[in-house]
Amino acid sequence: MNKRPVETIMGLVVLVVASVFMWFAYHVSDLRVVKGYQINARFLKVGGLNTGADVRINGIKVGTVLAQKVNPQDYMVDVTLSIMPNISLPVDSSITIAGDGLMGDKFIKIEPGRSLEKMQPGSTATQTKDAKSLEDMVGEIIFMVTNNDEEK
Repeated sequence: MNKRPVETIMGLVVLVVASVFMWFAYHVSDLRVVKGYQINARFLKVGGLNTGADVRINGIKVGTVLAQKVNPQDYMVDVTLSIMPNISLPVDSSITIAGDGLMGDKFIKIEPGRSLEKMQPGSTATQTKDAKSLEDMVGEIIFMVTNNDEEK
């Protein structure tokens, strides 16, 4: 009969420690949505990009993918990004869908341009590059190899 209070207290201690661990992991792993201003980008192919994916400049997370939807007029994919308020992107910035390695998760890679004019909240990026699938890359390699064989 005396074991029950000890087991109950130990169970509560385990739950508290697990909760602290989960809170710590959430804050360290940087899974939170970046709250900032929104910009839009249009792509023909998004290739596995997910809502909640990172937006990075030089490998550093500066934003989050908020939404994706197909535009019914031209069938392009409209992607909405949230960018940190302290990051001012030039209007000629290049926005690319990239991946972590061959089979890694997709993210948005931004290469800032040199223009003095900055993107305003709600504006649409004009320089975008679609995601490349593994099949696209293999096709390009085969094309390069066959072209080199024909030239010799």
